[in-house]
Amino acid sequence: MKQILLINDVVGYSHVGMVAMLPILTYLGHPTYNLPTALVSNTLDYGCFNVMETTEYMQGTLPVWQKLGFRFDAVCTGLMFSEEQARLVADYCGKIQESGTTVFVDPIMGDAGRLYNGITNRQVDLMRDMVGKADLTFPNYTEACYLTETPYKEDGMTWEEACLMLDNIVRLGSKSAIITSARVDGHSCVVGRRSSAPVSGFSQDLSEGLYFRLDYEEIPVAFHGTGDIFSAVLIGHLMNGETLKESTFTAMTVVSRLIDRNRDLPDKCRGIPIEQCLDLL
Repeated sequence: MKQILLINDVVGYSHVGMVAMLPILTYLGHPTYNLPTALVSNTLDYGCFNVMETTEYMQGTLPVWQKLGFRFDAVCTGLMFSEEQARLVADYCGKIQESGTTVFVDPIMGDAGRLYNGITNRQVDLMRDMVGKADLTFPNYTEACYLTETPYKEDGMTWEEACLMLDNIVRLGSKSAIITSARVDGHSCVVGRRSSAPVSGFSQDLSEGLYFRLDYEEIPVAFHGTGDIFSAVLIGHLMNGETLKESTFTAMTVVSRLIDRNRDLPDKCRGIPIEQCLDLL
């Protein structure tokens, strides 16, 4: 049982972000807490939205937690809304990392070759800084392209290009990396790079080398929040002792099952009602 902190935005109208991750991690046996970076009315693809940034609240909360002696075994960061906020979170992660806390960074920025509505190039720069604090980061292919300043290609990458992109993410400072929603040599897959050095908090199994690739059959349905579900299942299984590759495969399998069960839901922007699907975890 590991204490996990999520630092991400809270979306009011949708099963995405923390709303999706909290029940998964709790179901997997980990007490899970939250520090919201913003309150967001709804997912951004509805066309209009309202955002209230919570930097001041974060600045007041972290000293209180420190005074009370609250400690976490792992922290997962998501979307940052300002330079001040990103620096605050990066500094906090750096400090707690020294005491053995595992830092996961989900660089939420875009998909399908473009940034999400409201995400700026400055936020991409800030996310590169956050990735530099990570024990593990897991961008999708679009986000990996923005992080590494690599042109996005509709037909994806070769295996050699995928390994190079993973290397470039590690050069930003992350100890290990996964790229989701990738297309490599014509196949939909998730690719990963283990750390060549020990990583605090989870197992890697270097017997198969630094790199791995896991292919999957793509389901032609696009739900919001599937990346958050992937992240939560991945982290939950890593913190339960599974290796990086094993946890990645488990997360892929769970996401596939959830999409398949809910494919007929009319409003995909609301995400998957995860509380109704915990039996698939």
